Amino acid sequence: MVVPLGSPQPVFALPPLDAIPDGDEDKPVDGLPLGEVGPMGLPEIVFGAATFSNTYNEDSTIASDIPVRTTRLALRYGINAFDTSPYYGPSEIVLGTALKVLEPEYPRSSYKLMTKCGRYGFNQSEFDYSPATIRASVKRSLERLHTDYLDTVYLHDVEFVCTPVGPPAGHHAAALADAEKGAEYGLAPGQEGTVWGPGDQAVLDAVAELRRLQDEGVVKHVGISGYPLPTLLRLARLVRHTAPFRPLDVVLSYSHSNLQNATFAAFAPRLRAAGVAQLLTASPLNMGLLTPRPPAWHPAPRALRQAAEDAARECEGAGLEGGLPSVAVGYGFRLGRELGVPVVIGLSSPREVHESVRAWREVREGKDEAKRLALERRVVEILGEHVGWSWASP
Repeated sequence: MVVPLGSPQPVFALPPLDAIPDGDEDKPVDGLPLGEVGPMGLPEIVFGAATFSNTYNEDSTIASDIPVRTTRLALRYGINAFDTSPYYGPSEIVLGTALKVLEPEYPRSSYKLMTKCGRYGFNQSEFDYSPATIRASVKRSLERLHTDYLDTVYLHDVEFVCTPVGPPAGHHAAALADAEKGAEYGLAPGQEGTVWGPGDQAVLDAVAELRRLQDEGVVKHVGISGYPLPTLLRLARLVRHTAPFRPLDVVLSYSHSNLQNATFAAFAPRLRAAGVAQLLTASPLNMGLLTPRPPAWHPAPRALRQAAEDAARECEGAGLEGGLPSVAVGYGFRLGRELGVPVVIGLSSPREVHESVRAWREVREGKDEAKRLALERRVVEILGEHVGWSWASP
């Protein structure tokens, strides 16, 4: 449940660090260390803390010592950047509490915090990009995360606020095919500085407020996040071509760097050409679609869900530990490395941290490479016409 601005905040009380278990499960496995990628010096794996919410976990898990142990193990592995949002229910509070407990071992300077603002509920009416709300949201995030600065703040899910341009669903790589097709999405030459309506102006005003916070030293990097790649590219170009002509520092894309939809690879060079220095991609599991049990709320249509279930069954007896999730995460890590971008992945428990690092190492070291590549091809074959297809958002 999203906590409205100005309302009483939940409190998560945790025992002192020396009272939290620290057994073998809480120790990193020796092996290849994570590297840094991009101008912000981010780790190749970024901790997705949306898991610290009721969307992915029960209250009993969130209120236990599991978040602290998960956060600590991630830091021990070198996963020292965290992605969260007010929209993720108590995520900021839980993460901030965990990091406060870990402060004797990991001071604020040892990790990066990336959060969002502007989205405070499921419905389009629950977005607020007004400058006053953006400022109030950042102030609350600072308090929740027990810090006096944030490394990155994104405008959350910009497609819900900006003026709609172009087809909402489909194979969005077509937007890059030629000028005629690009014009449908507002991406043709000469359209860079076009404000298509009041929604676009709301985005520009919100970016301007984040820039003011940046000038005050409260926010280090300003960015946008969202699902439809043509929208992210259009807005990145718009910001660069609007006074004061400062490009966005960072853009976060999700569910477009995975086995079902890897369209991000085509858009990454265009986003960089728009001046965006740091790109990130999230959710190699495609919000749980590429798992044996996709969540009931997933927006994929029934035919795509069925194809994903067929792919999961195909991977079950293929002899690769972890099945489809391992295949999908490994693919996401390899594509991220090829593109030079960090991968944000949700982590709920120490076990998931170990599994993610193991998959990253296996890909880096080429372990079971032939088997992985064969399974990736088979999964893509099963997904068929759904490969590269994006659902509508909103």
